[in-house]
Amino acid sequence: MYHIVLAILFLVVALLAVLSVVRQLKYKNILALLFSALTAVVFGFFSVATLISEITG
Repeated sequence: MYHIVLAILFLVVALLAVLSVVRQLKYKNILALLFSALTAVVFGFFSVATLISEITG
């Protein structure tokens, strides 16, 4: 049960990071773009991995 809540929180953070990637593309801020993209990839991966782990048992 708690792992699903954790996965949803990770997914929310990943979605916010994707929004940040779009914003940083508009501002052409390369360093912030790199950190936002890295955050989106890492949190997105852990969110999907946690959901798959919970669904498959």
